[in-house]
Amino acid sequence: MRLLFPILLFLVLGQLQAQIRPLAQDYVALWESPNPRHIYGYTPGICRLDSGRLVATHEISSAGKPVGPDAQAVHEARILTSDDGGKTWIHRANFDMSFARPFVAGKSLYILGRSKKVGIIRSDDDGITWSDRVFLNDKGIWHQSACNVHFAKGNIYLVMEKHAPLRGIQSWQIGDLAPVLMRAKADSDLTDRKNWTFASELVFEDIWDADQSNYFGIPFHPVDRKKATFLVPPKGRSIAPLGWLETNVVEFTDPDHIWHDPHGKTFHLWMRAHTGLTNYAAIAQVKENDDGSMTTTLVKSPAGKTMLYVPCPGGQMRFHILWDEKTKLYWMLGSQSTDSMIRPDRMSPDRWGTPDNERHRLVLHFSKNMMDWCFAGLVCTGATPKESRHYASMCMDGEDLCILSRSGDEKAYSAHNGNVISFHRVKKFRSLVY
Repeated sequence: MRLLFPILLFLVLGQLQAQIRPLAQDYVALWESPNPRHIYGYTPGICRLDSGRLVATHEISSAGKPVGPDAQAVHEARILTSDDGGKTWIHRANFDMSFARPFVAGKSLYILGRSKKVGIIRSDDDGITWSDRVFLNDKGIWHQSACNVHFAKGNIYLVMEKHAPLRGIQSWQIGDLAPVLMRAKADSDLTDRKNWTFASELVFEDIWDADQSNYFGIPFHPVDRKKATFLVPPKGRSIAPLGWLETNVVEFTDPDHIWHDPHGKTFHLWMRAHTGLTNYAAIAQVKENDDGSMTTTLVKSPAGKTMLYVPCPGGQMRFHILWDEKTKLYWMLGSQSTDSMIRPDRMSPDRWGTPDNERHRLVLHFSKNMMDWCFAGLVCTGATPKESRHYASMCMDGEDLCILSRSGDEKAYSAHNGNVISFHRVKKFRSLVY
C-alpha cells in the first residue's frame, strides 16, 4: 500500500501536467519585424475559403512614429494566402485600411476595415487580385479589430465602432465608442453601400452610470471620466476612462435560452470591457424593426435590471467568438489573466499597462449560452509577460481551429508592441468538449 500511493500520485500529477500543456505552442511566422524596437505587428485576421485556402491579413506599423533615414511613419496592411494548411504563405497584396478582417460572403472574398471611414475591398479569384477600396459611409471616425462575422437569414452581420468625439474624452477614446451592427444580404455586392444597413448608435459615455454598477467594484481603480489617471504618480501606469470596444456579434438560437427571440430579430453584442477588472465583458443588444432599421439598446435581465456587464473569461482584453453548428457551442479565444491584483507600483517593467492587461497566455473556452464558460485549453504562451500571444483571430478548418496571433518573442519591444504575427493550429478542437 505504501508503494501504491506514490505511484497513484505520480499518475495523477502526470495527467494534470498533460492537461495544461499548450495545444498549439509551435507556430509559423507570417511576419517578423526587421526592427522590433520601432516596427510592430497588429490586427491579425484569418478566414478559410471553400477550396481550403487560408487567407490572412495583418498590419505592420511604427505606431505613428518616424522611423529610418527618411524619418517616415510606417504603416502597411498585408494579405497572404496558404494552400498547405498554413505551413507556407504567399504575400499577395497590400491594402490601405486598418483594423480589418477577411471573410467570405456569397461567391466573393472581402476585407472590411477602416481608413477613418468604413472601407471594403473584394476579390473574385480567391485573394489573388483585389478591387479598389470603396467607403461604405461618408463621415465619422471608426474603430474595431478583426472580430467575428455572423450569418443568419441569408444576411451577414458584423460590427464596426464609431467614435463620438464631442464627449470631451482626452485619453484613450473608448468611452466615446458606439458599437454599430451592420447588415447586408450575403450574396449581394458588399462593396455597394446601398446594400448595407447600419444600426442606431449607443455611446458608452452616454449610458454608463457609476451608481448602477451593482457592487461589482466597477471601476476597480480610481478613474477620471474624461482623462487618464496615473496609478503610480506622477506619470506611471495610466488608466483611461471606462469604455467598451472590439465587438463580437452573437445570436441565441436555442429556444430554451432566456434571451432567445423566436422571431430571429434580436442579436447580442459581446465587447471587451475596460473596467480595471478582469473576466467581465460588456454587452448590448440590437433589434431589427419591421421597417428594416435596427435599434441598439442595453440588455434587461428577467427581473428588469439593466445589464452592462456579464462574466466572461478574458473579457478585459480583445477576444474572438465563433459559433460551431456541429457542437452547438460558442468558442472563444482570448487572454488569460494571472496577476491582476498586484499593486500597480509593484508591477515588473516587462508588464504592459495596468494590472488587468496581461497578454502572454492565449486560451480557448466553449459555452452553450455565452454565460457559462468551460475551459478548453491553453493554446500557447509566451515565456515572459513581454512575449505576448494575444489579439488573435480564428477560423475553422475541418476538425481544426486555425489561429492567427499578434505575438512577440524575447526581442519584442513590449507586450503591446510585438514583433511576430504567428499562425497556430489546434487539432481536433471538438474533442476538447467534456
